[in-house]
Amino acid sequence: MDLQLQGQTAVVIGAASGIGRAIAEAFLAEGCRVRGFDLRSAEGLDITVGSVADDAVLRAFAASCGAVDHVVYAVGAGSGKFGFPFWNLEPGDWARVLDLNLVGAVRAAQAFAPQLIERRGSLLLLSSVAGQIGSQTDPPYSAAKAGLINFMQCAAKDFAPHGVRVNALAPGMVRTPLNQAVWAASQARLPAAERQDYEAWAEDKIRKIAPLGRWQTAEECAALAVFLASPQARNITGQTLNVDGGQVMHA
Repeated sequence: MDLQLQGQTAVVIGAASGIGRAIAEAFLAEGCRVRGFDLRSAEGLDITVGSVADDAVLRAFAASCGAVDHVVYAVGAGSGKFGFPFWNLEPGDWARVLDLNLVGAVRAAQAFAPQLIERRGSLLLLSSVAGQIGSQTDPPYSAAKAGLINFMQCAAKDFAPHGVRVNALAPGMVRTPLNQAVWAASQARLPAAERQDYEAWAEDKIRKIAPLGRWQTAEECAALAVFLASPQARNITGQTLNVDGGQVMHA
């Protein structure tokens, strides 16, 4: 399928690794110019180094990109702690997680709004299945990703008169640094004899939560991301699309 993205410009925030990198590479494969933004650089990608917590830096980056057709906010940050029950965490554990996952997306959407309106482009926010099910593993992360879905719906309504589409993509179990951090936090609270290595923990969890019983991949998420940017998805906005092996089903 020709996605008709050749020659367009895509910005991927959180492009250095994981799903963000896969999305950046998928846009490149479609013939797009790709600008990345992350805390660190990555070989083979044009990445501006900076933090989404710094509004001035993010706005300067947006101004440097020129005309932009598509923006993907692919930032994911957990608390680094196992949050069950939620009172295991301190209130101070929440601020950074909410800022990076949710408020950072608001900063990015505001920074790129003029370009997206001018180009009648698209905005994609990476949420998570945790934002739909109240995951007890990391309540700050879960709440932030739920807030991101709500913000996406607000932004979709605001942008719609300008022809800009806004959606959220919710991955399930994907082999990323964030997923490995969840494993590490869950094992740290267990006696040594009960701990599992990453592969055993992940396979056990997948069997329990995903009806299809298999990993999801960053490449599968990226394929959906570029489709949502394309004219093929011109009537899709305000939606949360899950790549989760059936983990979240709404009756």
